[in-house]
Amino acid sequence: MPKKLYEKELYRLQAQLVEMQEWVRAQGARVVVLFEGRDAAGKGSAIKRVAEYLNPRVAQIVALPTPSDRERTEWYFQRYIAQLPAAGEIRLFDRSWYNRAGVERVMGFCTPEEHLRFLNQTPIFERMLIEDGIVLRKYWFSVSDEEQERRFQSRLDDPMRRWKLSPMDLEAITRWEDYSRAKDEMLVRTDTPESPWFIVEADDKRRARINMISHLLDSIPYFPVVRAPLVLPPRPPSTGYERPPREARRYVPDLASALIAEHEAREAAREAARDDRADGVTN
Repeated sequence: MPKKLYEKELYRLQAQLVEMQEWVRAQGARVVVLFEGRDAAGKGSAIKRVAEYLNPRVAQIVALPTPSDRERTEWYFQRYIAQLPAAGEIRLFDRSWYNRAGVERVMGFCTPEEHLRFLNQTPIFERMLIEDGIVLRKYWFSVSDEEQERRFQSRLDDPMRRWKLSPMDLEAITRWEDYSRAKDEMLVRTDTPESPWFIVEADDKRRARINMISHLLDSIPYFPVVRAPLVLPPRPPSTGYERPPREARRYVPDLASALIAEHEAREAAREAARDDRADGVTN
């Protein structure tokens, strides 16, 4: 997808997400969006674009760490329930309770009995959430094995993103078919009329983000909320306050000014060099 077209459409959709957020606040709605998929499928970058202009007090990202020893003894859904929204809130789950159907199942972090119990209980659990009024949307980001490997390699070559790779991520390459079978079983067992899965083709990240956000907005019956206009009050007259002298405070060093000066000096040197070359050609 061309970058300019993508950026224009993304900004338009993000403006609509802000409108949806205001509807959520005004109506006291509760919205839960699950982002699932293989490693490097683009879930995190999609969540970032969804949340970019939203109020972090309204729309929060949930990315739970590995369960503690105590949490392992709880009912499986228990720690996720604590993250559900109250009225007027949105929760964006960067992976969710579906960990049990994917990585836990494939890597042997749960027993076959626990996995089967999860598949049996999940439709019931999600039906309870929906019956209680929660708006639940589930997105699976689908990426090809070739594209996943390419993204893994790009992370290996980029010191700023290498932290995104773990030994478990690399293990996913050798267990591609195991993950595929687990995903297929999960979709069969948990894709229900009241809580369906929506597949996002994610080999092209720009298309994936546009398609996913557009679908989310279309699937929620929000409407523009009319807000009272805000007017800046006039600044009151001074009552004699004076700021303390700069010497009385600790300021961070002005590195930016030094960088600007260096940049301007380099630009001046380049301009002088161009002028010298031009004079030489003329002479």
